[in-house]
Amino acid sequence: MTPRESPARILIIEDEGNIALALAHVMGREGWTVECAGDGDAGLAAVRAAPPDLVLLDVMLPGMSGYEICQAIRMEPDLAGVKILMMTARGNTMERRKGLALGADDFIAKPFDLSDLMERARGLLAGRGDV
Repeated sequence: MTPRESPARILIIEDEGNIALALAHVMGREGWTVECAGDGDAGLAAVRAAPPDLVLLDVMLPGMSGYEICQAIRMEPDLAGVKILMMTARGNTMERRKGLALGADDFIAKPFDLSDLMERARGLLAGRGDV
């Protein structure tokens, strides 16, 4: 099966259960395979165990921060194809710059519009399998 024939795999690393459930529901309706992790350590372990196509990564997490996870993913050559969309309630310019400097592909501030988030996710996934 080629990557285009299989559904995109999304990993949501978010400690707020209601947000994770809502995101998983919306992304699942898109036909994507969705998994969730509730803290930084579990999230990074999940990325390493089965690299997803896209990680929705909260910045403020128990254990490792989203910034630490982003940096760890970018330091591992086997994970180079993983797209990272960071999410934070502190959406100021400094936070955005830090996330992008550490290797995030995109950054969105909470609260966000779900249609905006989905558009960004689709955009990041558009190049999947073309490498």
